[in-house]
Amino acid sequence: MGEAGTDDQAAVFALLADPRTHGGAPVTRIDTHAASVFLAGPDAYKVKRAVRFPFLDFSTLEKRHAACTGEMEVNRANAPMLYLGLVPVTRTPQGLALGGGGEVVEWAVHLRRFDETKTLDRLDPESLTDPLLASLAARILDSHGRAKVRTDPRWIDAFVQEARATLADLMTAGDGLGPVNAYGADVEQALAVLAPLLRARGTAGAVRRCHGDLHLRNIALVDGAPVLFDAIEFNEAIATCDVLYDLAFLLMDLWHRGLPVPANRLLNRYVWGTPEPAALLDGLAALPLFLSLRAAIRAKVAVDLARRATDGADTACAEARSYFETARALLAPGGSPLLLAIGGLSGTGKSTLAARLAPGIGGAPGAIHLRSDIERKRLFGCGELERLPPDAYGAEATARTYTQMRTLAAHALKAGRSVILDAVHARPEERSALADLAAAHGAPFHRVWLEAPRDLLHSRVEARRDDASDATAAVVDLQAGFDVGPLDWPRLDAGLPLSDLAQEVERATTTT
Repeated sequence: MGEAGTDDQAAVFALLADPRTHGGAPVTRIDTHAASVFLAGPDAYKVKRAVRFPFLDFSTLEKRHAACTGEMEVNRANAPMLYLGLVPVTRTPQGLALGGGGEVVEWAVHLRRFDETKTLDRLDPESLTDPLLASLAARILDSHGRAKVRTDPRWIDAFVQEARATLADLMTAGDGLGPVNAYGADVEQALAVLAPLLRARGTAGAVRRCHGDLHLRNIALVDGAPVLFDAIEFNEAIATCDVLYDLAFLLMDLWHRGLPVPANRLLNRYVWGTPEPAALLDGLAALPLFLSLRAAIRAKVAVDLARRATDGADTACAEARSYFETARALLAPGGSPLLLAIGGLSGTGKSTLAARLAPGIGGAPGAIHLRSDIERKRLFGCGELERLPPDAYGAEATARTYTQMRTLAAHALKAGRSVILDAVHARPEERSALADLAAAHGAPFHRVWLEAPRDLLHSRVEARRDDASDATAAVVDLQAGFDVGPLDWPRLDAGLPLSDLAQEVERATTTT
């Protein structure tokens, strides 16, 4: 293989931009700092640009070929329907050709073209529905579950080095961003405090060869389902990270765009689906740092763009300042965690209310929502939508479920996260145990009890679709006969509109 210099690439790009190369199909070209993508008909061809940066080197054909091969390897598991293979650009007697058996002068990653307006960064926020977020969380969990575990303890050194390099680049930006030095000191302090936790998570298998660039622009709806693509292939050190750091990029992206509700629901969906929830909740102590560093990296990239831009520098500078402010805000202390319990019979809307309240409680991206329906099915090894047999709802199984919920809540509170516990809590001892839990962690304890007429509860449980709850009208009738004992929780009308009910909770919890 020969080496393709800048002039050779110009000829390659001209070939790929020519509709005749693609049977006459119109061609759209998209350029990034490291690649050029040519969209034509049902196909897309991605060519690495002959560039060298501190974090990547595509300066020779051999290195670009290796990068293309790596891109196929790291992306096919997540997006087999998109990544079709490598195609050479060859020199023939008639000139350059896409494919063929002549001398290879360049390599292209061949992808199935998808609707470029369907990446999640370009969707209307209303499109980020609960079913989509549930599917997205499942895809990310599957990706992390398949990712190779890296137990080399030096990963934390690489993580710290990357953080410090980001800070150094921001500091060279001058005063335009704000108090970078103070932010850097806060990051260093957080790194020192969290080092034991990060090392322990690495030893336990939480550090893996992840996607590495998991933000909204690198997730697309393909055939109606979210697909992760364009994972980092050029730098193993950057892509090797704690799974929470990988997820944090996406959570930060949502939060920065003013989308706290999908950010919170994605995090909780990830918690619900993880096979080791206690370990994950312990790791949430590092989430503010992870979120903040992801925003700082985006600020750094924007600074680099502003320096190199011939036009649009003002826009890049504004973006850098915006991301830096997000980085500072995400690292700032979020206040003491609190415990909120929402009780009431089936159909009172506990889960709906908890999901409404969670994004606004505690530090970004909001409170951890622990739901008895989810934890009961986790204990029985069942999927969220699988129905459990009646004996899974007996006294012994319920006691185990509630114990598990309190255990997980303790992990989250210890990690500094506020928690909402969503369960019937019909027994006095179940309710008193929550007050003890909050006291043990020095957390303010708030609680509300939802109630509504039985006919409303019937209609609600019968209308449920694709929900973890197995409750039926018969269950509602059974629960109506419960003796819940003395109840000192504020009682709220579950028949109120959700927005009004949320306000009632706020009023009730400020007086309890």
